[in-house]
Amino acid sequence: MQMKGILPALVTPFGSSGAVDHDTLANLVEFQLKAGVKGFVPLGSTGEYYALTHDERRAILKTVREVVGERGMLIGGANGSCTREVIEQTQLVRDAGYKTVLIAPPYYALPSQQELIGHYDAILKAVPDADLVLYNYPVRTNVEVGFEVLEAFKDHPRVVGIKESSGNLLRAIEIGEKYKDHYQLSCGSDDQALDFFLWGASSWICGPANCFVKHVVDFHARFESGDIRGAQDVMRSLFPVMATMESGKFVQKVKYGCELAGFKVGAARMPLQPLTDDEKAAFREVFEAAQG
Repeated sequence: MQMKGILPALVTPFGSSGAVDHDTLANLVEFQLKAGVKGFVPLGSTGEYYALTHDERRAILKTVREVVGERGMLIGGANGSCTREVIEQTQLVRDAGYKTVLIAPPYYALPSQQELIGHYDAILKAVPDADLVLYNYPVRTNVEVGFEVLEAFKDHPRVVGIKESSGNLLRAIEIGEKYKDHYQLSCGSDDQALDFFLWGASSWICGPANCFVKHVVDFHARFESGDIRGAQDVMRSLFPVMATMESGKFVQKVKYGCELAGFKVGAARMPLQPLTDDEKAAFREVFEAAQG
């Protein structure tokens, strides 16, 4: 399994009744495929996995898989607050036809590094036909997927990569250097994407791709062709938007960006609240500026 290129961390569209809008989801996926993305990651943080029922998760995975077919790789998010729950979610993703799952540390429990190793090991044993991508996002989980964990699984054939969302570029550099033969490194810190690729990342699991897909695909194409200055120019145009998203209300801003891009994906589910009129105006200003 090769994690390469732009992999949108998909939003979950909701209709006016609050139910998942599968037609809009399918249209969004098709649009992004035609723009040149290499795959998708549904049921992640941007997809509000925590606010979905099991049945909704199954249906979302099914819609994405049916639209994509063999045209891109698929990684399903599988997270929860304890090992039992994560095993259930991993099996759900696997039963939906996804080979690879993205798994962050359990939130709230605050496991130690040894306990986290035991957690991932239990998942690997319980679902023996699933590949794992580790997900380091300590701002959400308050637990780091530390180097002790990376060392423990560096030779495991089914622990294939890591999405690094700590915001710590030095850590990403160390992973890219020390573990380049063991883990595929995926950028999870959107405002550091160029740096990640310079230091060995092969993919970008990207929330902003939902509303800026042509820009991020263009960025990656320029980088892959050796046009580093051109890739830098694209990132420079996007940086005000990235900075605004990273400053707070990330999911709401990505969803509003989708609306500005022509996809009505609805509001985020509670406890998240919609953007205020002032917040929408401020975001719309940087969004339109990034369009050139």
